[in-house]
Amino acid sequence: MFYNINIIIFALEILTTKIILSMLKEKAGALAGQIWVALNETEGLTQKQIKKAAKMKADKDFFLGLGWLLREDKVAVSEVEGEIFVKLA
Repeated sequence: MFYNINIIIFALEILTTKIILSMLKEKAGALAGQIWVALNETEGLTQKQIKKAAKMKADKDFFLGLGWLLREDKVAVSEVEGEIFVKLA
């Protein structure tokens, strides 16, 4: 049985995309958990404080986790003295 190579390549691209999205979703959830733990039992923290408490080095990790929490309505975000301030909702 012969298959068109373009169909096989297309199927592999779809599979790869689904795997990558699944991994990214898992990472976002884990980062959100780190942020939540950092914020738990506080009145709120700045972006810098959260990154330090959660041991995050990259801003993109902070924003990926924050986005997850915002979408789930778990946090409130404001700007205080030019800095991002986050507290649990």
